[in-house]
Formats: sequence, C-alpha cells, structure tokens
Amino acid sequence: MTDIFPTAALPLQDGDLLAAVDIGSNSFHMVVSRYLLGQLRVVDRLREQVRLAEGLDARGGLSPEVRQRAFECLSRFGQRIRDIPPQQVRAIATNTVRRLAAPQSFLMPAESALGHAIEVVAGREEARLIYLGVAHAQPSKPDELRLVIDIGGGSTECIIGSGFEAIERESLQLGCVASTMRFFGDGKLSPRRWREALVEVTAEFQQFAAGYRALGWDDAIGASGTNKAIGEICAAMKLTKGAVTAEALPQVRDRLLQAGRIDAIDLPGLSADRRPIIAGGLLILEAAFDALDLQRLMISKAAMREGVLYDMLGRGGADDPRDAAVAALMLRYGIDKAQAARVEGTMLRLFDQVAEDWQLGPDDRLMLSRAARLHELGLTIAHSQYQVHGAYVVEHTDISGFSRQQQQFLAALVRTHRRKVPKSAFDALPDRLLPAVRRSAALLRLAVLMHRAHEADPIPRLDARADGDRLTVTLDQRWFEARPLLKTDLEGEPHDIGALGIKLAFETD
Repeated sequence: MTDIFPTAALPLQDGDLLAAVDIGSNSFHMVVSRYLLGQLRVVDRLREQVRLAEGLDARGGLSPEVRQRAFECLSRFGQRIRDIPPQQVRAIATNTVRRLAAPQSFLMPAESALGHAIEVVAGREEARLIYLGVAHAQPSKPDELRLVIDIGGGSTECIIGSGFEAIERESLQLGCVASTMRFFGDGKLSPRRWREALVEVTAEFQQFAAGYRALGWDDAIGASGTNKAIGEICAAMKLTKGAVTAEALPQVRDRLLQAGRIDAIDLPGLSADRRPIIAGGLLILEAAFDALDLQRLMISKAAMREGVLYDMLGRGGADDPRDAAVAALMLRYGIDKAQAARVEGTMLRLFDQVAEDWQLGPDDRLMLSRAARLHELGLTIAHSQYQVHGAYVVEHTDISGFSRQQQQFLAALVRTHRRKVPKSAFDALPDRLLPAVRRSAALLRLAVLMHRAHEADPIPRLDARADGDRLTVTLDQRWFEARPLLKTDLEGEPHDIGALGIKLAFETD
C-alpha cells in the first residue's frame, strides 16, 4: 500500500493504467482507464451497492454489518487494481466517511482491503471533482455557464461552472439513502408526509438558491445514479426522452406515492436495487427544481470518479488547482511572499540532501513547499501563537485540490514549524504518514530558523546528512558566529523538537 499522497505530476507513458475509486455513501464505484496519446480510454468499470450511509448512527458509528460489506467490496476492487502502481490510483471517500466519529478505525482496515491509500475529501472538493468529470464528458463553449447537480447517498452537490472550472460549489447534508431513512424510515409514503419533508429539504437549497439564480446558467446537468434513475423513469413513462423536466417530475412523484409503501413502489424503468432509496432521491430533486426554478435537467454519464481521473492527469502541470489555491490563501492572508520564498528555498536545499536517506519522495517535497509558503498564514490573526492560528485555518478552510488528510498534513507542518512541538500535533494523521510528517517538520523548522531575521543574503554553507532519525547540519563558522540570535535558537532546537523523534546536531566549519 502506498504511503504517500498523490500530489506530484504522473510520469505517464502510453499504455499506462489509471484507476479511480469512489467510496460513496450508496454505491462504491471504480473506473480503470488506459492513458493513450494524452487521452483516457475506459477499460473497466465496477460498481457495488454497499449503502454505507445505511450503517451510520447518530453518534458517528458504523454498524459491523455495513463495515463488513464495505471491506469485502474494497477487497474485490483491490484485486482488480493490484498491479497498478500506487501513484496511478486514487481512492476517494465522501460524506459518510466524513461523518464518522473515528474515521481511522474504518480507514485503516479499508486501506488494507483495497491495497491503496484512501483520501477523505470535503464536500466542496467533492463538488469540484464531480464538475470536472461532467465537464470533460460534456464539453461546452468557453463562455457558457452550467449547473451540475449530483445527488449521492449521503450528500448532494450543486456546482455552477464554466469550461473546466467550478465557480460556485455547495454541498448539502442530503442524500438518497440518508433522506429516505430520515423521512420514510418506517417504509410508509403519503402526500402529507411528502409535503412536510419537501418543506424541510427545500429550505436547505434556499440557503444558496438566490445567489445561484442571480449568477444563472445555460444548461443544467444531473450526475450520478439517482438523477440517472429518475431520467430513465421519465423515459419509461414516456414523459421525456431521458431528461428530467418540471412537467415530468410531479407525475413521477404522484406515481411513487400511489404505492403507499417503499417496498411497494412500482415505477417503470426502476431497478430493484434502487427501489429502497428512490423516494429520498426524488424528494431532493423535486426540492432542487423548486428552489432553483429548474425547467429541464439533462443527465450525464460522468461523475466524480471520472473527475478524479482527469484531476490526476492535471496534477503537477500549469493548471494544478492546488497551486492556485495556495496562492489564493497567500494573497487573502497577506503572507510575505519574499520570506516564504526564502524559507522554501532553504527547506528544499535541506530536503534534497537527505531525501534519499529519509525515504522522502517528490510528493513529500511538494507538500513541504506548500507548507513553507503558508507557514506564516496565522500572522494576520495574531503574532502570539500564530502557528496555532495558521494550522487551524489550513485544516478547516476548503482548499481546492486537497483531501482532508492532505490538509491535516499541511496543518501539522504549519503547527509545528516553531516553538516546542506538542505531542498531540500528529494525532489526526494515520500511522503510515508519521515518519514522513515528522521528518518533513524537522526540515521546515530548520529553514524557518535560518531565516528568522528575514535576511535576503544567501546562506554560504548549509550541509545536511541523515542517519536514521539523526540529522546533522553543518554551517559556515564565520557566518554562524555573526548571528547570536540564530545560535541561541539552534541551541534550544534539539529540546523543542523532542516530540518529532529526531536527534539534531550542529557543526561549523
């Protein structure tokens, strides 16, 4: 199993395989594509209805039965992608895993079953990936806006975008599985219950509906299984040719309510595995039509898993969304770009000397570079304990392109770049990432110390060598002796970094 984040550009050759795994709240999906002449060609798809959200309780626990279903599915997926290099596989977990009280207790065995690391993404990052998949599947004119709605098992994402860029992103705690359980958990259907539920769900959309309508869109597109299923029902009832319209939707709803019970639903074109959860999905879509004043929703075959594949292709290039997101944070929080560049340069100088001995790779290098650019973010809030403020912002802000674990990794580096390292600094990270984050933190701390005085002059000598968890740094003696503040800082550093497990030594020459 890989122990790195997939952050660097992929050195792809024609014929290479890429795989995306979508660990959704209703179904788990996997798509395997072959890279040929700069394009992706799908060679295999797998889908299993796991209904992860069905096992989630109010305290954030997951039932043993549903956990087992998930692990067995991931094991089957893992068998298919066993021979694909880890940097060419991305597995994404969404709403239900986000809501777990102890996500690592699920993620560790899930990663073992799959054989690959699993990233948990925030709702708005999920929305960006959904839009990217739809945008590649259905290209539009550069100046056109489109609305994309994705109703999943545990959440619903609404995005307005242009080209391949998502402009507005919203994620609601509404999904076909969760909403069916919430409003029709006893299996009973009635017009009165439907009206009451519709009021609650529509209120969720009203939070952003006015802004979306003001921005407008040229086309509205539905993604994922619920929208596809409702489109097929509309076609089977001869109401449309596969799209969902404002005229067709009430007729589907009335036909559904005639059943009186979930297990008696008899809608043309509806599959048996979709029947137990279609009521919640249809309810959400009707609320979306009402709040957003939709007239027609076309259906896309693409969704988040395709977006993940295209996101993998774009990483490390000129349009990498993560670099743009970091630059936006630097601008928003008024970070000193010159100081950030000095720290980054020195950190990379140290990194390149010890990377091989410390088993740090290109992905770790990229994460450290981004941490160096953001390490002073908290200064705009307060100088005292600014590393704490900065870490909080980095962890809890929606940053395009980053998974939740990646943001936690960055936040840990920002939190530990100065002062004494708390023992709890890395509690949020899985064990497999601890060696990399501790060693990365040591390098960032050293670079920050070297530039505490904000000097523009280059450091004449900075040699580093690593031997296990021992790091030895050699500095120019005359340069070092001329900086008593640095000398004092470095004398206390071996004590301050005790929680990193790194033994630090300094030499002059």
